[in-house]
Amino acid sequence: MIKGLCFFLALATNIAYAASTIYINANVITVDAEHPAAQAFEVDNGRFVAIGTNKEILKLRTPSTEVVDLKGATVTPGFNDAHLHPQAIFDENSPYYRVWLGSDKVKTIDELVAALKRKAAITPPGGLISGYGYNDVTLGRHPNRHDLDTVSTTQPVEITHGSGHITVVNTFVLNQAGITKDTPDPPGGALDRDPDGTPNGVIRESARGLLSRGRQHEANEHMAIPHEAELEGYMNCFRQYSARGITSVGVAGGSPESFRLYQELRDEGNPVRVGFMFYSQYYDKVEGSGIERGFGDDRLRVTAIKNFQGNSLSGRTAWLSQPYSDRPGYYGIPPSRSQEQLNADFLKWWEAGWQVATHSNGDREIAMVLTAIENAEAKDPRPNMRWRIEHSSVMNQSLLDRAKKDDVILVFHSYIWEYGNILDSYGAQRLKMMWPYRMAIDMGIHVAGHSDSPISAAYPLLRIQDMVTRKGQDGIVRGGNQTVSIDEAIKVWTLDGAYATYEENIKGSITPGKLADFVVLAKDLRKVPADTIKDITVEATYMGGQKVYTAPPKAIAMAPQPPLNYGDGDYGDGDEWENKNAPW
Repeated sequence: MIKGLCFFLALATNIAYAASTIYINANVITVDAEHPAAQAFEVDNGRFVAIGTNKEILKLRTPSTEVVDLKGATVTPGFNDAHLHPQAIFDENSPYYRVWLGSDKVKTIDELVAALKRKAAITPPGGLISGYGYNDVTLGRHPNRHDLDTVSTTQPVEITHGSGHITVVNTFVLNQAGITKDTPDPPGGALDRDPDGTPNGVIRESARGLLSRGRQHEANEHMAIPHEAELEGYMNCFRQYSARGITSVGVAGGSPESFRLYQELRDEGNPVRVGFMFYSQYYDKVEGSGIERGFGDDRLRVTAIKNFQGNSLSGRTAWLSQPYSDRPGYYGIPPSRSQEQLNADFLKWWEAGWQVATHSNGDREIAMVLTAIENAEAKDPRPNMRWRIEHSSVMNQSLLDRAKKDDVILVFHSYIWEYGNILDSYGAQRLKMMWPYRMAIDMGIHVAGHSDSPISAAYPLLRIQDMVTRKGQDGIVRGGNQTVSIDEAIKVWTLDGAYATYEENIKGSITPGKLADFVVLAKDLRKVPADTIKDITVEATYMGGQKVYTAPPKAIAMAPQPPLNYGDGDYGDGDEWENKNAPW
């Protein structure tokens, strides 16, 4: 499979770019420290060629140059979501649609059940009834098999928590998978149970792999997505990213098969540049093919090995050094891999020249990752390897000091808007050190931002607002000591994202010579109330100087959490079970 990848990548190199175009009367936020602001810029052959005042840039005009008057709009570099999980998006009437159960739509168990019953009414007999994104704090508890049995007892019902790390199934699924009172909790996972010890359908972390034993059920055939429909569903997802100003994403884990799908999307005109991380379980296959970091082009490039050492923050399974504030004696679920195993894996990937991006949330998990990094560097010193820790949620000063010393990139979350009520279970003191953007930037630690979509909305303006205000939908500020300036947040979501994939020299700022990826905004982020940054309209998005999105005449600046649907890849912020281990 992999050996054919070079052929497909070669097909994408001949891209037709527009002739020289000059953009004038703009408020340009360049994110270029040497020239931080401008009125105008020129684009030619897909790249920025000049920036400056209107007068300076108009002097470069030739008879064939197009001039575009932006009429005072604000321009920033294209946004870079450094870590997310694209999902095929389908219409609600499609048999492949998964029901969105987020707090904006579902606030009680009864509402959740009703939403799933509506899906059941249009699901073919034997087909999967599926939903995702529920918030147990909003609901008052986790749903369980007894709730889902009221939806159906004759076909599979499966829903996923907003964290992506907890799956809830009905009794039908438990029976098909052979999960009983005698089934033990596997390392790194847990089965919630009724008082008599019978699993209640709430399945956490690695225990979700047990569901693969029921995959052979006929629902597989009922729910198989035709390839062309799958491609269109993914293209819908990338068009949505583009509509929100995203020009580059980091696909945080996939297989050789899913990489092939991204090649097809690229060749079909994907409006977003993709940096692709291979899941670590495919490392041997990738190495055997001769694929190396950097393989590809500026529209689809292999960037890293995606690895897991730890669990979920919003799912409250992250492994902590101190107990959760609302559960005395509970420290989360420890990773299944020992320090010795982690050290060996990191050294192997390091010596092969790979960048390693490791999912880790709890402070005890992060400490293990840093130890493995330090072990590899001590045995084989080498500069500029840019280790990444994805999420890096529960930090302390010691961990920040080590990250600084080890030159680690911390790819922080910023989803207080969606999950503030869940994060309160970590306690006020830990919230002061959760995603410590302020401290990390002040220490000179490289950081990058991400949505982890569909865990939180892939909308950079909302994520930037989150970083600037640290305020949830309930109006409560959490960890206000870690707020950053708007200019700092823009840099995190542009140039710093490019740095995380060794691409800071080709994108991330409006600088002559770099790829002409930029966003036109109706208002200046720096001149509106911070609580309204998310409401700014994205008027247009350009990739390589080509307009790939134009807002409709009455553009809605932002919809609630989008109805994204899970496809190939992990379930958001850290489950490593791909479709091959999904229950159906």
